[in-house]
Amino acid sequence: MQLFYTENINEEISLTKEENRHLIKVLRKNVGDKINIINGNGLLFITEITEIKKNTTSLKVIKKEKKEKQHKYNLHLAIAPTKNINRFEWFLEKATEIGINEITPVICSRSERKKINLERCNKIIISAIKQSIKYYKPKLNSPMSFIDFINKEHKGEKHITHCLDKKKHRITKSDNLSHTILIGPEGDFSESEISQAIDKSFKPLTLGNSRLRTETAGVVATQTLNLLFE
Repeated sequence: MQLFYTENINEEISLTKEENRHLIKVLRKNVGDKINIINGNGLLFITEITEIKKNTTSLKVIKKEKKEKQHKYNLHLAIAPTKNINRFEWFLEKATEIGINEITPVICSRSERKKINLERCNKIIISAIKQSIKYYKPKLNSPMSFIDFINKEHKGEKHITHCLDKKKHRITKSDNLSHTILIGPEGDFSESEISQAIDKSFKPLTLGNSRLRTETAGVVATQTLNLLFE
């Protein structure tokens, strides 16, 4: 199934310039062809092309379907952006393909990157939901400081991954489907940050015996939840 994405859908739809170019120049669609469009909030629209212009394509809605979420769990990953932004963007793509609900870039004391391009990151997420046939777009929050994040209310179980040689637990299948996981920067969380998180009821979490890169840890955490609760 070929999916297109637009947030604002009424009876008449106009695609973005990028989506329009792909539809007409690459796929070479014509008036009367059927197009599947998602809005990122669980709705699938079956539409028909009614008019093609140089920079816009008009479509009318034929049918609307409400889709269920494709994973049962609710996963919120708070992850430090990597110094090499390509690695962080790779994480966004892969975590979205596997199944994630919310992502917060968290800025820590050892973070080497403190800003990201939210518009570009959202485009990567949108591309990933279209490629993996998902109807819900993960929420990408603005970067937040570590302290602000741990002081917020979070539903369900709370975890923090770190590299210190201390007792850690594994996520196991339970009735609680909501999980918030903190993943630190290259260089790990500081001992002070780990202690502060534990004081806020974040439990130290292991993702296995290997020391993982930040972006790899994010993907492993996502896949762990996916395998446990699918």
